[in-house]
Amino acid sequence: MRSRHHCFLLLLLLSLYALTAASLDACPSVPGLDAGACSVPTGEKNENLLSMRVYGGGRIVDITHRITPDLPSFDSKERLGQFLWLLLSMKNGSIANFSEIKLPAHTGTHVDAPGHVFDHYYDAGFDVDSLDLEVLNGPALLVDVPRDKNLTAEVMESLHIPKGVRRVLFRTLNTDRQLMYKKEFDTSYVGFMRDGAKWLVENTDIKLVGIDYLSVAAYDDLIPSHLVFLESREIILVEGLKLEDVPAGVYTVHCLPLRLLGAEGSPIRCILIK
Repeated sequence: MRSRHHCFLLLLLLSLYALTAASLDACPSVPGLDAGACSVPTGEKNENLLSMRVYGGGRIVDITHRITPDLPSFDSKERLGQFLWLLLSMKNGSIANFSEIKLPAHTGTHVDAPGHVFDHYYDAGFDVDSLDLEVLNGPALLVDVPRDKNLTAEVMESLHIPKGVRRVLFRTLNTDRQLMYKKEFDTSYVGFMRDGAKWLVENTDIKLVGIDYLSVAAYDDLIPSHLVFLESREIILVEGLKLEDVPAGVYTVHCLPLRLLGAEGSPIRCILIK
């Protein structure tokens, strides 16, 4: 009986080892991605991986900015400030620690719902809970755009984004300037001009647009660009992405907003899988 028990344990351990190895070696099926990109060289110090949040041996990259009091707030000279309070404390005799969170819906890495700029959509209930999770999760292209200009129609055309691509994350001068790490909101950030947004809507199949600062639209074309993107309710905007040290290319993106009834925006957790 003992021998049979030992054999069962050995088989169980071998099965668990095989499953673990398979999960580490498996690569998501992403069109255009070389399977070799899933592996990370062993025994080598990878400086890029050390500078960002990575998991699964480097396969999973967190592109969400950590929410801290020093995050910039949209159109404000003041930083985010305190957003978390410990209401109940074990140090004060409570049986558990219990915190309360209070912060703007468009804090840090976040998503915009159609009700953000269309009042009739807001009244109709097109909030963040109505956003299509299929759009927020799937193959995505991370591209670098010219660093010396806003995202115009000319810039969009020059990128030659292939038909069929549904999700694109745009890395701009905002990342180079590390604007998300500055406490004061910077109106000189790079974003979409109306003609750039219009060109993208009319000439590509993109349904998810991601960018590396607090607004997808340039400050000088703030509302017009948002209106172009959100009018059809088919395009989702993800703003404030953390894209430094991530090689351009094809990934699987996973973005999940909070299920907030009636909210036109929500903080969102986004990751890339190689």
